[in-house]
Amino acid sequence: MQIRQHDGGNLGSMVGLVIGCVLFGLGSLIVAHVDGVGGFAMAFWRLLVSTLIFWVLARMFHQAFPSHPKAIMFALLSGVALGLDLGLWHESIYAVGPGISTLLNSLQIFFLAFIGFVWFGERQSRMQLFSLILASFGVLLIASPEFSHNQAALWGFISGITSGGCLALSMAFVRRTHEFDSVAILPMMTIIGIGGAASLLPVMLIYNQGQLMPTTFAEVGWILVYGAVMQCLAWGLIAYSIPKLALSLTGLLLLSEPVAALAIDYFWLHKPINKAQWSGAVIVMLAIYLGSVSQRKSRS
Repeated sequence: MQIRQHDGGNLGSMVGLVIGCVLFGLGSLIVAHVDGVGGFAMAFWRLLVSTLIFWVLARMFHQAFPSHPKAIMFALLSGVALGLDLGLWHESIYAVGPGISTLLNSLQIFFLAFIGFVWFGERQSRMQLFSLILASFGVLLIASPEFSHNQAALWGFISGITSGGCLALSMAFVRRTHEFDSVAILPMMTIIGIGGAASLLPVMLIYNQGQLMPTTFAEVGWILVYGAVMQCLAWGLIAYSIPKLALSLTGLLLLSEPVAALAIDYFWLHKPINKAQWSGAVIVMLAIYLGSVSQRKSRS
């Protein structure tokens, strides 16, 4: 009976993580649409809006904020890493588009696997290692054609890959936070938002001069949606699910985000996608399946 409950909890966390990732990826469409606001400024407003919402909800539901100094520190550090992730991801969106930038961000699986091994002592089976390699190969198949026709591809790839490393670090800090204090989700996300917005403020003042503020009511509305839905709902689901899953499995499930972004690019933005890229998407989904099955077997 205990195993069934554990498996059900894992399944719920896996589903929540995938839903959060897909919503997270949909935010790239808003970033691409609101092109009058700089990448780091867009990340600042997203985190500021979400922080206010999470703070109000935390007070409404009487959820206590952590008291352990290290729990607070790691939650703030998670926010700093998340802020850098969002800012660099936005820069990548402007350079190579929503789909490719999200694919590059998904290379966080390398960083997650490394952090899980070094920081949390997570050993990976041969199947998990194979699935990581398979997933990486699939991502490369999807992303590589961009270099043939886009002069901004180099910066887009550098910022996109670096954003993946920052996101992996942010998720690892979330996990460390829970090691020192059992933090409820709303206070956790409030502190993460404070850390992220505070770290982005000087960066956007330096790099996004002239693109700091939305200039129309429509842009203000999109930013409010971006902060409320993509940050509060999507990242809240991700942060809730991470402590309940191994980081290696987390990295694989997060690959649902680039696959969704690729479909959005094709069906919504009408971006041409060749057979190699579709093959890469199939390979990524296969890797997610193999990794999740291997993880559940190792825990049974």
